[in-house]
Amino acid sequence: MRDGLVRFWNGLDHGHRSLALQVLRYGFVGVGVTLFQIGIYNLLIGAGHQKPLIANTLATIAAMCVGYTIHSRFTFDGHGNRESAWRSIYRFIVTNGIVGYAVNTFWVWLFTTALHLSPHWPSVPMFCVTPAILFTLNRKWVFD
Repeated sequence: MRDGLVRFWNGLDHGHRSLALQVLRYGFVGVGVTLFQIGIYNLLIGAGHQKPLIANTLATIAAMCVGYTIHSRFTFDGHGNRESAWRSIYRFIVTNGIVGYAVNTFWVWLFTTALHLSPHWPSVPMFCVTPAILFTLNRKWVFD
């Protein structure tokens, strides 16, 4: 298996190696930030007795603060031209604060209002679907 991975890695050109490293770093960091966000969401709907949409809003804000710092300095470090930090911050807010928040709000609405399931159920697509959408937007637009 190790030899196969080494051959695969050596067969990649520079651009594909860079993408592969970003995917790995995003997977590592993204899992951490996503679990942080889901943890806050679940804590707020449980012990915090907050409504799911309020918990989602507060968890999104907390995750964005942590996420921008780590993604800009680690996940996408060296990617793009980074002409302006303010442009990246603005785009990160649009991508994660509007698109990511809207997607996660949809999951909360779908599971809690439309399907009348436990407010913990949105955690599944928040973990499995939303990060894939956000990786593409962060790579192609935020940190281009």
